[in-house]
Amino acid sequence: MEYEAVIGLETHVQLKTRSKMWCGCANEYGAPPNTNVCPVCLGLPGVLPVANEEALRRTALAGYLLNCAICDYAKFDRKNYFYPDMPKNYQITQYDKPSTSAGMVEFETGGVIERVRITRAHLEEDVGKSFHFDRNSGLDFNRAGVPLLEIVTEPDITSPQMAYDYLNALKDILIYGGVSDCDMEKGMVRCDVNISVRPRGQTTLGMKIEIKNMNSFSGVRKALEYEIPRQIDVLTRGEKLYQETRRWDDIAGITETMRTKEQAHDYRYFPEPDLMPFAPTEAWKAEVRAMVVELPLAKKRRLERQYQLPASDAETFINDVSLCDYFETLAGRAKNPKAAANWIINNLRAKLTESHATLGDLKFAPDSILELIDLVDSGKISGKIAQDVFTDMFATGSNPRDIVEKKGLLQVSDTGAIEEFCDEAIAANPRSAADFKAGKSAALNFLKGQVMKLSKGKANPNLVGDILAKKLQA
Repeated sequence: MEYEAVIGLETHVQLKTRSKMWCGCANEYGAPPNTNVCPVCLGLPGVLPVANEEALRRTALAGYLLNCAICDYAKFDRKNYFYPDMPKNYQITQYDKPSTSAGMVEFETGGVIERVRITRAHLEEDVGKSFHFDRNSGLDFNRAGVPLLEIVTEPDITSPQMAYDYLNALKDILIYGGVSDCDMEKGMVRCDVNISVRPRGQTTLGMKIEIKNMNSFSGVRKALEYEIPRQIDVLTRGEKLYQETRRWDDIAGITETMRTKEQAHDYRYFPEPDLMPFAPTEAWKAEVRAMVVELPLAKKRRLERQYQLPASDAETFINDVSLCDYFETLAGRAKNPKAAANWIINNLRAKLTESHATLGDLKFAPDSILELIDLVDSGKISGKIAQDVFTDMFATGSNPRDIVEKKGLLQVSDTGAIEEFCDEAIAANPRSAADFKAGKSAALNFLKGQVMKLSKGKANPNLVGDILAKKLQA
């Protein structure tokens, strides 16, 4: 019997706010343990939470970016459970009335566009962080109370690679929209995986098994690559799968049981009595809608269509927003947008990396790249000389035309002068000339290189090739 996987994901993303969800403590990474805390986020008796409006705004913005409905009435609830990193012994979250619901994400996977439905994206608070040492453990509550967006999908994902591509697309959308920095090394994104298998063609879902607290997208993919065959193997042997929560051991490369359904939490949700429900006005929603930006997939399609860029160039630009913005300041005025993209991706980006500089550090004006392209396209300088001119531009900020004139780099297109260089190269390399006459076309490239050396790179390479071929074929 052939089986298929059915996968749903719950992604927890820290929101990009300056302060925590219910208090004024800083939302920042790397502070000394237990320094960004106060009675509110430590859950001390008698304190009252106050909702962070910026977190509410960024939740609604995420909803718009994920094509969700922004609910007219949302409330907060208490999710009751005990764990050492939970200072209040309950988490403030949203249960039956979330801020956003019923959306979808479109993304590329396996060369096609797929769509995953979003059940809800609701707002809650993060917990603290546990540290385990040789003989004891410690708790850091700096993260407790940080605003957290939980994004829950429908079970629309069918493979480990599709899950991986969805997560990367989701991360790009949230970064583009300014909802979150999504820095996984700082714990800003975590993921729970719901996975079941069923006979292919069957519509009823199989037994759901959850893998908790995945902290990398590659880990999600690897865990699924292990868990799907494991479940299929159990069913193939005629055994039953039981609802359970498992953990991923990245070192061993296996999933392990954490708890079964009988051990599962009863969270005893009830409305948070210290917080009023939130009912956004149409004016407030309009203000948030104005913050919506062009999404990565839409931008990639537009770059390909508007500037005739290949998919690889468009992909590079959507992965580097500042580089893309720089390109678009030029592309509308460029006679050859593809050439501008080549110089920015292959030359400018390399120089920035090599010198540890940013676009803000550039000494030359953006239009200098267009001038450089015009010099090459008009035949005034060769592509090789253009590389040297660009190096000078980057170092000094000088105008490319000034560099060319000052250093006498104008390309030689005088036929008589090039013929003299060709005659000299043929006379100095009779064997290569004979090889070309004998049908070895590669010999022409060698002779062409010799002419370029004699001209110190100034000869028009197209003319050199034509003149050499005519002389050797005469």
